[in-house]
Amino acid sequence: MRVLITGASGQLGNELQRLFETGRAEIGSIPQQFVGAEVVYTDTPQLDITDAKAVEGFVADGGFDLIINCAAMTNVDGCESNEELANRVNALGAENLARAAAGVGSPIIHTSTDYVFPGTEAGERVESDAVAPLSAYGRSKLEGERLVAAANPKHHIVRTAWLYGYVGKNFAKTMLRLAKDHDEVTVVDDQLGNPTSANDLAYEILKIALSDDYGIWHVTNEGTCSWADFAEAVLVDADCTVKRCTSTEYKVAHPESADRPAFSSLRNKHLEETIGNEMRSWQVALADYLKNLPELEG
Repeated sequence: MRVLITGASGQLGNELQRLFETGRAEIGSIPQQFVGAEVVYTDTPQLDITDAKAVEGFVADGGFDLIINCAAMTNVDGCESNEELANRVNALGAENLARAAAGVGSPIIHTSTDYVFPGTEAGERVESDAVAPLSAYGRSKLEGERLVAAANPKHHIVRTAWLYGYVGKNFAKTMLRLAKDHDEVTVVDDQLGNPTSANDLAYEILKIALSDDYGIWHVTNEGTCSWADFAEAVLVDADCTVKRCTSTEYKVAHPESADRPAFSSLRNKHLEETIGNEMRSWQVALADYLKNLPELEG
């Protein structure tokens, strides 16, 4: 099997590479079909996904059996100030990959986000629930979902949330860094979602890749918490306390920040009803992450 991974230098791309190289995730062994796979890892220097002709040629020449798109503009506040760029990467770039994959008859896995939901209602969101993003980031990712689905019937759109990995920037690492120099950090406590291990997500993506049940999948670690709860769990062994605040209070202090959904917890319903949901609780996944981070951080 020959696989193309775009956005390979990001959190998820790095975890996919780890799984392909070791044959294992923290959950367990990767599917046998991917053992010994030939994987091509790209990021913008190797392949600019916003260049439709370049993408078409790269995919046509590559002989890929599967494309996994991890490339995205994920800086939520940055997207707010440059929505045009966010759309070019998160929507049009995704479409370019999906169309190129369709041209050679290959499926595409495209990663998306819980931020496609408005988060105005309590309760977990399932794949069929109505979407209405609040931010430029969410709008660009939703448009990417729609364009990918229209361009390639063999599509798996994987929505995840609050992702953290061993390589790259994320909330957990930010909290640990701040705790080194601060006795207290202020974190919102009225936005609820699912902290998700990139290692666990990578494992489920490889399972999904073998399914021909195309469509939208929610893939997060199990359980719901607030950002403040997440911060306290990250800092459990640090000499730093978490001061809770509301989203309104945070917005007053950071008026340039994008609006976030108040409740964007996802339920992995498609997984439950098809290939099985092996995602761990967010607490168990985070405990492994904190234990392994000193050795694996990059």
